Parts: sequence; C-alpha cells; structure tokens
Amino acid sequence: MNINVPDAQMRRAERSNRRAEWMRQLRQWHWISGAVSLVTMLLFAVTGITLNHAASIEAKPSVTTVKATLDQSSLKPLESAPTKGRSPFPAATVAGITAATGVDVDGRDVEWSDDEAYVTLPRPGGDAWISIDRETGELTYEKTDRGWIAYLNDLHKGRNVGTAWGIFIDVFALCCVAFCITGLLLLQMYARGRPSTWPVVGLGVVIPILIAILLIH
Repeated sequence: MNINVPDAQMRRAERSNRRAEWMRQLRQWHWISGAVSLVTMLLFAVTGITLNHAASIEAKPSVTTVKATLDQSSLKPLESAPTKGRSPFPAATVAGITAATGVDVDGRDVEWSDDEAYVTLPRPGGDAWISIDRETGELTYEKTDRGWIAYLNDLHKGRNVGTAWGIFIDVFALCCVAFCITGLLLLQMYARGRPSTWPVVGLGVVIPILIAILLIH
C-alpha cells in the first residue's frame, strides 16, 4: 500500500489549523461574553444569596411623608376628571403635584373614585403612593425606602425596574448563554487531556437534580 507522506502531513496540518482556528474563535467569544457579563453576573450571584436568606436579613424601612394642599389651578381640572377607572392626571394637576412633592406623575395611571385620586409609584427597593382629596385638594405623598439590599434584590427579580433594565437583563442573559456554550465547547476540546472534565460536569448536573427530587417538597 502506497502512502503519500506529504499529502498525509498536509491533511494533518489542515486539521490542526482548523482546530486551532476554532479554539481561537471559541476563546475569543468566551472571554468577550464573560467580560461583558462579569459585573452583572457577580451582582446576580450575590443577590441570589441575599434573596435566599431574605428572612435572616433585617431591613429597616425608611418612610417619608409629605402633606400639602393643591392650589385651585391644579385642583380645578379634577372636577371634570373621571369618577372611576384608571387614567392619567390632567397636565395642570401634574404640575401642581410635582411642585408640592418633587415627583413626576405624568402618564401614571390614577385610580379614580368620587372623592379621591390615588396613584401608586412602585420602584426597586421600595414603594410610594400619592392620594389627593378631590374636594379639598389635600395631598398626601408617602415613600418607603427599604435600603440597598432590597434595591439590588429587586433588580435581580426585575421588579418595578422599567423597560430599559428589562432589555438589559435579556442582553445579559444572552451573554451568559454564549459564555456557557463556548465554555462547554472548550471543555470538549480540552477533555481528551483532562480525564476529570466530564465527571466534574456530570456532578454539576446530577447534584441539583438529586436535591430537587429528594430534598424539595
């Protein structure tokens, strides 16, 4: 049997070059996705711990209350406002509320009743609300701040965070997926020289499954 040694060597060299190029691409995407998601991944890991031990972490909410009375120019538009359902405040009333509390309620849905206008202002790490007596113009604004841990926990959960943070979380999740997939492919390429690779990966699969089956009720 005749073997063309130069051709065989060339094919091996081509395979070696293709493998090296694949590994270069995988390493590049692995570190890029890891670098992009590093800080947020650390944040989510830490807040995962704080959420898991939320009952053990004492929170001392800070409550701020502001009372004021709307002037007639801000109160008068409420005479023609709905008496039920939800809709935003009139522009003049928004200006009066902002002047009294420093809070912008433009576009916020208001819960209307015969004698009151009530708007909730949920936010990460706390809550707030504004109530207005439609007859007297008496305004009450209350804000509750539960601290930085609660704030970061709500970022983790995506609670009351708005559209921008929701989009960011989606992009971050895609980066994490890319990080994991490229990591798995790199493991596959290096596994031949590291026999413990797949047993260790298997433990990462088996342990949570066993905990879920045996210990979660």
